[in-house]
Amino acid sequence: MPSEVPPTSKDVRRVLAASVIGTTLEWYDYLIYGTFAALVFNKLFFPAFSPLTGTLAAFATFAVGFLARPLGGIIAGHYGDRVGRKTMMILTVLAMGISTTLIGALPTYASIGVAAPILLVVLRILQGFAIGGELGGSVLLAVEYAPQNRRGFYGSWPSMGAFAGLFLSMAVAIPVTSLPDDQFLAWGWRIPFLASIVLVAIGLFIRTSVTETPAFREVRKTGSEARFPVIEVIRRSPRNVLLAAAAYIPNNASTYIATVFLLSYATKDLGIPRTVYITAVMIGCVFGAAATLFFGAMSDRFGRKPVYLTGVTLVALLTFPLFWLVGGATFVSVAAGLIVYFIAKGAILGPQGAYFAELFGTNVRYSGASLGYNLAAILVGAPTPAIATALLAWSGGAIWPIVLYVVVICLIAGIAVRFAWETAHEPWELRAAEPEATR
Repeated sequence: MPSEVPPTSKDVRRVLAASVIGTTLEWYDYLIYGTFAALVFNKLFFPAFSPLTGTLAAFATFAVGFLARPLGGIIAGHYGDRVGRKTMMILTVLAMGISTTLIGALPTYASIGVAAPILLVVLRILQGFAIGGELGGSVLLAVEYAPQNRRGFYGSWPSMGAFAGLFLSMAVAIPVTSLPDDQFLAWGWRIPFLASIVLVAIGLFIRTSVTETPAFREVRKTGSEARFPVIEVIRRSPRNVLLAAAAYIPNNASTYIATVFLLSYATKDLGIPRTVYITAVMIGCVFGAAATLFFGAMSDRFGRKPVYLTGVTLVALLTFPLFWLVGGATFVSVAAGLIVYFIAKGAILGPQGAYFAELFGTNVRYSGASLGYNLAAILVGAPTPAIATALLAWSGGAIWPIVLYVVVICLIAGIAVRFAWETAHEPWELRAAEPEATR
């Protein structure tokens, strides 16, 4: 790893903590929104609609945030490749925390009418902008500090933050969703949003103490920054961007099926108490987080592709069992379904961070990885809860169209990764965004 002074173990621990706390905060904020879009926003911000239309409208505001993600990724990627990873990581955490906290203070439709959903959408867009810049950068903090033979393991730590953020969002949701409905709708739902300010303070404190990554310091030392990183990576490595996007879509689809759509389906259609489903999600997160770290380490040993393809295959095969077990409507069956499903997701998340970073040269890496993440998010992540809700209504309550939807997405990702190259053992120091014909 190119660096004037090799990082100490203390430096590495601080970097891993900074990357994990950042992604934990981002996913906590983002998933809190998804959770309450399913439980609250249809009633408080779209009360004039029928229950189904109100739910679709609430999920539509969830999707709106994804529209801002590519812009956030482009801007953060540009300055992250030009100015540095650290600066953008501080700004994205700050933007995410402010927007989420303000959602918790929003007046509802009953108080200010149509201005309420408009303000909700504006803050949702700011959330999307922030996470669009966070996804690519947080992984780089960890991976660009890693020895070549441990990039998968280091990169799995920020990916594990997705499960940590989900766990925290569910942990905060349990006490408020246990309130009587009138108190929950009156003020209880606001607590998780307002509480995010605590995570913002922790995230800012840790990230301001981190030094710039050795890989980027070397780029800056040699003056090899790309003038327009986004244009450069699109011009010279479009296939890499598309590969990253295709590889990321099963993670998007499975996450929002298991956490956003199924929460709504389980509580409204199956009559499962909110606390039962949320507690089962938390248990699944513990197993998913451990699996992410394990599979990240395995990708260092066996390669990114075999591990990634294993995860994609397992998610495709286990989507129907997930619905079947949730349909059992007992705590044990729901928890069992989510544990197995989240372990499968760990096989995708584990190698993902290092794999996407390795597809691009250091001077365009932030931009390239961010474009891949956010293209997938806007194409699949954004519409997935609404698509699943519409498919359920269209099929008269049958789950097979939703399962088929996830399977097709996994098939697309599997084909893309199958015909890609292996990156696990390649050196990347100062590797430019070379033409893909040389790969």
